[in-house]
Amino acid sequence: MKLLIVEDEPELLHNIVSYMSGGDTICESAATFEMAHHKLTGFSYDIVVLDLMLPDGDGFEVLKLLKQIQPETGVLIISAKNALDDKIKGLELGADDYLTKPFHLPELNARLKAIYRRRKFQGRDEITFGCITIHPDTHEVFVRDEELTLTVKEYELLLFFVANKGRALTKQTIAEHLWGDNVDLLDSFDFVYQHIKNLRKKITEVGGADYIQTIYGLGYKFTDRGVS
Repeated sequence: MKLLIVEDEPELLHNIVSYMSGGDTICESAATFEMAHHKLTGFSYDIVVLDLMLPDGDGFEVLKLLKQIQPETGVLIISAKNALDDKIKGLELGADDYLTKPFHLPELNARLKAIYRRRKFQGRDEITFGCITIHPDTHEVFVRDEELTLTVKEYELLLFFVANKGRALTKQTIAEHLWGDNVDLLDSFDFVYQHIKNLRKKITEVGGADYIQTIYGLGYKFTDRGVS
């Protein structure tokens, strides 16, 4: 899961990023409207956690921009305001949920996971593609009845493929999803090939089909078309 936290309170921003980062979650941050605009126009995210009160702009404008350029991205609004009008306006503009400050980080985490399931997998707690079954809550993956042991990046890569099944994905798109804006620090996308190679090997070694189709000169596609 790739998150962008838009929040101008330094301590709260630090606490959210620290709590949410790690495992299969990449967590990036923006403390201003300008920073949020830069991030959203340059990168894609699964969910944006959005404060409505920003020092240089209106959080509702960030929400409008996001829904124009990334309508598939989930949004959780956080705000010190408990005004019903703000909540209704946010939901009407396309937000998925609204959380009033102060809040507990485990509740934020639970709401984000619920949004992710709804957005990516229609709320299912079990995801099936061909002979592969994924349990997002426990991070367990099975090929037929055989459990796979995947690294964090391999698991996140598999989820990304399944969520985008049938779509051609460039190496850069995959790299940005797995590493966020830290991808700019890397010399090449060779690591993408290595992770895909490892994932493909682990699936096929236990009798699973090879769903990863290489599109030369472009990237990869996860599809059961042509798989018998």
